[in-house]
Amino acid sequence: MEFVRQRSKRCLYQVSYGDGSFTVGDLSTETLTFKGARVDHVAVGCGHDNEGLFVGAAGLLGLGRGGLSFPSQTKNRYNGKFSYCLVDRTSSGSASKPPSTIVFGNDAVPKTSVFTPLLTNPKLDTFYYLQLLGISVGGSRVRGVSESQFKLDATGNGGVIIDSGTSVTRLTQSAYVALRDAFRLGAKRLKRAPSYSLFDTCFDLSGMSTVKVPTVVFHFGGGEVSLPASNYLIPVNTQGRFCFAFAGTMGSLSIIGNIQQQGFRVAYDLTGSRVGFLPRAC
Repeated sequence: MEFVRQRSKRCLYQVSYGDGSFTVGDLSTETLTFKGARVDHVAVGCGHDNEGLFVGAAGLLGLGRGGLSFPSQTKNRYNGKFSYCLVDRTSSGSASKPPSTIVFGNDAVPKTSVFTPLLTNPKLDTFYYLQLLGISVGGSRVRGVSESQFKLDATGNGGVIIDSGTSVTRLTQSAYVALRDAFRLGAKRLKRAPSYSLFDTCFDLSGMSTVKVPTVVFHFGGGEVSLPASNYLIPVNTQGRFCFAFAGTMGSLSIIGNIQQQGFRVAYDLTGSRVGFLPRAC
């Protein structure tokens, strides 16, 4: 009896994410069409076992710097440029509350954006690293939050990444504590409320129609980005409890999450190696 080994034409993939989500399935090439714009030979995974936070989603569009991400695969067609604008989570997609959008190509990067250079980490080439110099609260730079806490070292540790898939901005613990304490001091007239989940700074704003809160500004290499109050003080229940939407991390990597990005046109110019922020541009 002669046994003949046959090569399978199937190509399997497995991808795991930092939050524990993962997807396993077949990797293939497909032709994708976006409003009449045809893109050939795009590597697409057909997931047969998808588990974690994206269970129930129709799919996942990879926007990272890795070779199989959509921007990397279509870099020649779209000149390495794309942007997105994430609306508030409560948006219904109606005329009064438009949906989030994503744009590819030269028009995706508004010239009036505040730009900061993209940094490169040879050890982790899938992340978008930014140069964060400091943070201001109430118009003053926070003492205890400095560029040194966000440095990307020679071994690939540390640094600050911007990530549309992470909700809450996480800062190295010492930087977070300094930022939190500065915000608490600026909001000392507001009634405090118990902690909620990973938020340790919450307020009881029930019955209040107008609330004055300290401003929060990111200082990047290249410019500064002032956050709307709704991007850092968010409701966590229907009884008027709001929490300061930052958290600390015991690791050395800091992450700018999507709550802080809401309402901005966040533009990625991979050819120019920069990221831009334009407020109220959804």
